[in-house]
Amino acid sequence: MGDTIANPINRRSMLAGSLVLGSATLALPRMVFARTAGSRNLLFMLLRGAADGLAMLAPVGDPGFAALRERTLPDYTAARRAQGFFAIHPALDQVGAAYERGEAVFVHAAATAYRERSHFDGQNLLETGGTQPYGLKDGWLNRLVTLAGEAHGAPPRALAIAPTMPLALRGSAPASSYAPSALPQASGDFMDRVARLYAGDGQLCALWAQAMETRAMAEGSDAGNLRDAKTAGELAASLMREEEGARIAMIELGGWDSHANQPVQFARSARQLDALLGAYRAAMGSAWDRTLVLVATEFGRTARFNGTNGTDHGTAGAAIAMGGAVAGRRVIADWPGLGERALHEGRDLAATTALESMLAGAAAEHFALDPKTAMARLFPGRIAAPLAGIVRG
Repeated sequence: MGDTIANPINRRSMLAGSLVLGSATLALPRMVFARTAGSRNLLFMLLRGAADGLAMLAPVGDPGFAALRERTLPDYTAARRAQGFFAIHPALDQVGAAYERGEAVFVHAAATAYRERSHFDGQNLLETGGTQPYGLKDGWLNRLVTLAGEAHGAPPRALAIAPTMPLALRGSAPASSYAPSALPQASGDFMDRVARLYAGDGQLCALWAQAMETRAMAEGSDAGNLRDAKTAGELAASLMREEEGARIAMIELGGWDSHANQPVQFARSARQLDALLGAYRAAMGSAWDRTLVLVATEFGRTARFNGTNGTDHGTAGAAIAMGGAVAGRRVIADWPGLGERALHEGRDLAATTALESMLAGAAAEHFALDPKTAMARLFPGRIAAPLAGIVRG
């Protein structure tokens, strides 16, 4: 599919052919519900710290961008273009290549229901899927495990690649977490003793067996340092690509709070994200064709730079859907513009698309779920239609 280039001045017609509105009037295409969840993989990546969507996918075709971001414009002179109007940050080289192969979609000017600027509250709302911070105790990803299990007969295996369970995966559905340890490997004799100790307890025995399966799958990766992005991507693939692996997984990537020296800080974080996703794609092998990666952050950043060459907490930002299952090479946006009157509260990119609608719509298509049910169950109380067409039918 080639890029669609349209008039960037008219925000309603700019992305004709790939424009999706986060409204209740969104038309949904026919879906094939015969697909099972058994071989489909979903990796959710949470960028903690509020990644700047205007840097990730720069609207270089908007005349207001140059005035607001003059200090960052040279970064995009040779960058890959998306829809002609946007430029993909140069540090996202492998993401950009995936876009050109038709394996990535960007969703821009997107935000959750949250309109304040607290990292803690924003992340809580994004992970729980509610409309008010701390209104829900379980996570939307955990509810997806339940929903997929109801639809397909058994809940898919869920795994957080993190030292502790993130809120998005907490809840009544079964989920586990895994992170490599810097401690010396336990001896085989010790492991055998623990297995015998747990053998008489049905619950502990089952948990131990699951932990040993996860450990065995991870042994093929150099997982000694999870902070290394490439290693993290390879580890995630090793835990998901096999038939007995996790079907739903989550990774958290911090370092996106760019209050000062943003051009350098954002590029560093973006390279880590790019290396992780590139390594994950390569290590998934043939399973990549059945894989969806969703990348989101709690909110965007201010349209203007501050006095320390950085940006502060904002509102709308950008998200990415990537994978062999994605109907890519598109930007989904109802672009609000960057003129003074178009900015939210005179400082932020205005939100025109519900981020929850992108997450719910993509997950529903990927796991062959009813999209309206997915929206209602995963993000209760959010009045928005799920975005359609992110995943190939």
